[in-house]
Amino acid sequence: MRSPNEGKGYYPHIGFCYFISYQGGHYKDPVVYRGTDAPKCFIEKLEKDAIEIEHIYKNPKPLLPLTESEKQLYDNAKNCYVCDQTFRENNIKVRDHNHVTQKFNGPCCNSCNLAMKTPKFLPVFFHNLSGYDAHIFIKELGYDKKQINLIPNTEEKYISFSKSVSNDFQLRFLDSFKFMPSSLENLIKTLKKDEFKYMKQYFDSEKIDLLLRKGVFPYDYFDSFEKCKDSCLPPISKFYNELNEEAISVEDYNHACRVFNQFNLSNLGEYCDLYVKTDVLLLTDLFENFRKICIRTYKLDPCWYFTTPALSWDAMLLKTKVAIELFTDYDMLLFIENGVRGGISQCCNRYAIANNKYMSNFNPDDEIKYLMYLDANNLYGYAMSKYLPLKDFVWSDNNLTTQDILNLSDESDVGYILKVDLDYPPDLHDKHSDFPLAPENKPPPNSKEPRLLTTLEPKTKYVLHYSNLKLYLKLGLILKKIHRVLKFFQSLWLKNYIDYNTKLRTKAVNDFQKDFYKLMNNSIFGKTMENVRRRVDIRLCSTEEQARKLIAKSNFNRRTIFSENLMAIHLKKTNIKFFKPIHVGMTILDLSKVLMYSFHYEYMKHRYDSKIKLMYTNTDSFIYEIKTDDFYSDMKDDLNLYDTSDYDKNNVYNLPLVNKKVIGKMKDENKGNIMTEYVGLKSKISKFHSIQSIKQNKLALSYKDDKRFVNGDGITTLAHGHWSLMHLDLFNEQYDIKSDDLINTQ
Repeated sequence: MRSPNEGKGYYPHIGFCYFISYQGGHYKDPVVYRGTDAPKCFIEKLEKDAIEIEHIYKNPKPLLPLTESEKQLYDNAKNCYVCDQTFRENNIKVRDHNHVTQKFNGPCCNSCNLAMKTPKFLPVFFHNLSGYDAHIFIKELGYDKKQINLIPNTEEKYISFSKSVSNDFQLRFLDSFKFMPSSLENLIKTLKKDEFKYMKQYFDSEKIDLLLRKGVFPYDYFDSFEKCKDSCLPPISKFYNELNEEAISVEDYNHACRVFNQFNLSNLGEYCDLYVKTDVLLLTDLFENFRKICIRTYKLDPCWYFTTPALSWDAMLLKTKVAIELFTDYDMLLFIENGVRGGISQCCNRYAIANNKYMSNFNPDDEIKYLMYLDANNLYGYAMSKYLPLKDFVWSDNNLTTQDILNLSDESDVGYILKVDLDYPPDLHDKHSDFPLAPENKPPPNSKEPRLLTTLEPKTKYVLHYSNLKLYLKLGLILKKIHRVLKFFQSLWLKNYIDYNTKLRTKAVNDFQKDFYKLMNNSIFGKTMENVRRRVDIRLCSTEEQARKLIAKSNFNRRTIFSENLMAIHLKKTNIKFFKPIHVGMTILDLSKVLMYSFHYEYMKHRYDSKIKLMYTNTDSFIYEIKTDDFYSDMKDDLNLYDTSDYDKNNVYNLPLVNKKVIGKMKDENKGNIMTEYVGLKSKISKFHSIQSIKQNKLALSYKDDKRFVNGDGITTLAHGHWSLMHLDLFNEQYDIKSDDLINTQ
């Protein structure tokens, strides 16, 4: 619990609660404390409990006698419940049990039984620790000389930090938000009442309904510890949160008053105690239910991990049982790095207004137009379900011809990544200007900062996956030269895991589960693309001797002082270990572009030709202006391309509901609501208006877009490299202009 110092952005803590969840049943009641020394007391009490738990772990208890059903399970088992491998003479079946609760876990092979270890740490979860002021607790860790470890995300935010309480045991501070990325308020809504096991243990059934929601607290009102003695809640105006610039609703305030009265609280300090106790028990119930899902679904306990991506990566390896070959050739690594290009985001045209029969202000005398916002279902999941590089990377001959490349199968065991020169014929410029093929990381004109641009310029030494090259050649680009070819073995090794999570997502019963299973897929891509070059090295020191040693290093950068007993030393990196399968991530990025380019050119442009205009694109989505009598009727002709499951069952378009959450299918992001108007200024700055909703990405707007050349009408744009710009002196003037007026190229 925190209280603000007036005029400062710093919140000293005045109270806390923590609860130790124990598999064997009740361990001890929640620890609730209120006082001016709350951070220090928190660490002291937690360390004392950690030492007790270490003692429990170091004194394993024997297995309890098996029940009849457990005996039958063990006798009939042919495979290890952990690795699913068949028992063998050299890897016999044994009884695995919990050394603390003494309960039988399952029939296990001897190798897995020996590999499983009792933890040497106590995980301590905070919700949104990384976004929270973790420094408040970190500076209390330096009271002795015991080791403090830190896993930084950036120099200001930390993934985790840990404190040794003995030579063999640590307190490990973790962020539950890294696993359940939503507010407590939203997460609470995902559980049924009977799933709040810990809340029921400490609150009466007639009062628990009041607490099964996120409480409210007057943070800014607490400008002194004396406020704890207030005999009633302050007025609603005192609940205003200056940090978030938010006031609470009358409903929330009335709820707080009911809680204060129903629990017969005598002062604001007791309300504070109840508030932190409720928050902690709610988080316990939420995370324990999350653990059950993970253990049941993936056979993995998230308490052993720092983030969901790390959990998902191990779940994938366990599910697929693959060994991904990593590069030992530095040239191959640099080759692949040159081919890494993220998702395309650009504003292709700046304004459009719809006019169709589904609008109340439809004008039948004007041209019929639809504005459609289409989004690809789990785009990266789609790419990950395709053939991906796995092993046997070798440099190959570069004597492939255009026809050879066009004849390559996307489903062959052999794949290629190539470095090529490509030419963009001028006769394609008008047709391709909205969405040019083969994006490049390069600075826009008169800029030094590289950005991902789609241009109509020739491509030199361009690294790409062979599936992309096939599509680009098919759509009209000309292959001028092949510089180098990397050959490898590929397979559908990731598809099983992607399909597994996709199936779970279709069966999800709430939004959290839907988002979680999607994250379990997408985070695999993120793990393949982790940029180890950007990792920072920060060491925490609690003694002068430790600090002096690190400061004396040649790679010392700077230091941050937390307290008189704790300092963070920032070191420059002296070596980098490349251990991420970046070739997989690069392929996923390229294959995702194949889907988007193919849908745009081989379906939408093929069907509507000059009657379609791309307004905006952002990695996995398109906003189109389409001139057609009835776009929703058009969709019925090609339902195999669309996911219509988000439409109302009795929708006015008479569209059947098909392809629910099928990866790679396009869905209407507006869910059948009519988009009436669109305004876009540049990448990441757009606004559209629909009959039922408004979406706005940014409020501070700038019209200058260096990714595109803006025509004199201020609405239409051209891709850099367009043939018509080659003879315009005004092209360079767009970037040297002194006034804020748009260039008139007429």
